[in-house]
Amino acid sequence: MPTSFIRVQSSRRLLAPLIALAAALGAQQLPAPPPEREEPKKLPDGRLWSEAVIKANHEANLKDLERMRKILDSVQEELEQSKGHVLSIRALKDLEELERISKRVRDRMRRH
Repeated sequence: MPTSFIRVQSSRRLLAPLIALAAALGAQQLPAPPPEREEPKKLPDGRLWSEAVIKANHEANLKDLERMRKILDSVQEELEQSKGHVLSIRALKDLEELERISKRVRDRMRRH
């Protein structure tokens, strides 16, 4: 066998893994560029949508907290008027309403 044939055979054996490695590296995708930052949503009057939501939630929380104070005062009055052994159904319903309102306020506060 001529030596040139052996050289070609051995160079093919060496080049084959290198070509496979180059193909595998070339087939990998480059990481995607980071997405562009979106413009904040604005209302027709020019205010930021997120700021308007936060302000509306704040006002709703204040309103709900005032309602909770009124309910709590009425329950306290009923407890003071009762003999201590009996709790009216109205007081129980008021306490359930108090719980619903407090959950609503807590959920709003967790969101923002």
